[in-house]
Amino acid sequence: MRNIVLIGFMGCGKSAVGRRLASKLKLKHIDTDSEIEKVTNRTVEQIFAKDGPFRFRSEEKILLKKLAGKQNLVISTGGGIVLDEENVELLQKDGVLIHLFASPEVIHKRVKGRRNRPLLNRGNLKQRINELLEERTGAYDVADLAIDTGDYNVEEVVKEIINFLKEGKYLS
Repeated sequence: MRNIVLIGFMGCGKSAVGRRLASKLKLKHIDTDSEIEKVTNRTVEQIFAKDGPFRFRSEEKILLKKLAGKQNLVISTGGGIVLDEENVELLQKDGVLIHLFASPEVIHKRVKGRRNRPLLNRGNLKQRINELLEERTGAYDVADLAIDTGDYNVEEVVKEIINFLKEGKYLS
């Protein structure tokens, strides 16, 4: 089976949905941010603080190249992974892309109080969310399916994804 790749902005539920979806389908779950933290022995925040976003994006690309050719995975990606065209090609080659999204208000509610989002840790949080969403307009349009996670809980999102996969004959 092709990989199921969850893409979307931070705070839209990619990790939570990915874990639950993988469990339900009895597949291995890969969270790209967690994998990068394991490999580098540093948190995402530490990588951004010490080496900047370019280093982090390089680690993402290295990880995707290692995953190339593998199947039967549920992959929860970092929010900016689709900003690189080569990353998108690598993900599409072996996977079905599912875009999880939410309104700026829902994202704000989910991420406020969390300091582990380096791209959001400067300036006004609401303004920063809107700026990044604006910068990424169209970036997630590469997905085969888009689901507004602000309208559903994790179980409902998982059910929606499974129904889509069955309809598209990705699942038997």
